[in-house]
Formats: sequence, structure tokens, C-alpha cells
Amino acid sequence: MGAPDADLPPESLLHQIDFILEIDRLKSVERRTSLLDRSRRENTAEHSWQVALMAVLLAEHADPPVDTSHVVMMLLVHDLVEIDAGDTFIYDEHARATQADRERRAADRIFGLLPQDQGQRLRALWEEFEAHETPEARFAKAIDRLQPLLNNYFTEGSTWKEAGVTQERVIAANQQIGLASAHLWAYAEGLIRDAERQGFLGPADTDPG
Repeated sequence: MGAPDADLPPESLLHQIDFILEIDRLKSVERRTSLLDRSRRENTAEHSWQVALMAVLLAEHADPPVDTSHVVMMLLVHDLVEIDAGDTFIYDEHARATQADRERRAADRIFGLLPQDQGQRLRALWEEFEAHETPEARFAKAIDRLQPLLNNYFTEGSTWKEAGVTQERVIAANQQIGLASAHLWAYAEGLIRDAERQGFLGPADTDPG
């Protein structure tokens, strides 16, 4: 067998480039959350970047302490499935009923683009985030919930008002923050209750769901 042609890239590199080109599509997946300047809605790539940086900045508040680099890796891959499955709005119960199946099929395809060992490692990070059983996954999930809550509060409830959600539903959807950080949940709960006082969230008797 002759020596490999030095001009040909290794097969693993070709698969990695295919994956890199594919994840560019995440920049086109629109989320329901508005930018703080309210000029448009954010896309999922922007969300993933922001929550990864938030994890670095807020890691000191994790209960118990976490491996920050592991949390960041989870947050960078956690929404790649939205390339196929789209963003599922947390208050859309109809869409959430099919979310797990849509996202699992997406994970099969997207992580399957990589060389097998690398694809398995990233898929394992995605699975860990979805299970939210480890301290790192619980903290990653908390940050993932905190980011849109911040955007909603500081845009005077833009998405909350649009969807007609109430304080009770927002508290229920975000209680997971408290499983990872008492400090972050105390802060988040304070924002939610203040949002109701200021009219950013409706009272329970106006909840359409």
C-alpha cells in the first residue's frame, strides 16, 4: 500500500467541515425572544453564544460547584437540534408534545455528520443536558431558562404579553433555576413578581391556557 496523498485532506476533516457548514444554519433559526433593543427576535446561534458566556460569568453561583468548561460545552451544543426541529416555545403546549421526538431525530442526523467518536461525544453532551441529572446539566438548564427571562423582563414582557402568559406559568417554567442556584432563583423570582406588579405579566384569571 502506498503512502497517502499529502494533497488530500483526511476523511475526518471532511466530515468536520461538513458539520461546521451545517451548523451555520442555526443562525437562521428564529426564537420567540426579542433582542433588548426590540429591533428583532434573536436567533438560536445568538442564544447559544450568550448562555455559554453567561455560564462562565455566573458559575460562582452554582449549587453545588460545577465544571464550568463542561457546562459551556453543553450549552454550545444543546440547541443544535433546532436546525431541523426549530425552536419550541416553552409556553406552546401543543408544540412541546412533539418536541422530544423531533429533536431526537434531529440529533441522529446532525451529530451523525461528524466522525463517529466526535459525534458520540457531542451527542452525549446533548443527552446529558436533556436529562438534567448532573450538577453541570442542571446549571446549564438554569442558565438556558434565565436568559430569555432576562430579555423578557428588560423588554417589559414583550414575548410574555404576546403569548398571554401569567406569573404562575412563568414561575412554573423557570423553577428549575432553583435546582442549580439559590442565588439565581431568588433573583429570577424577584424579577417575575416585579413583572406582574408592573403589568408585564397577566394575573392568573386572564390565562388563556
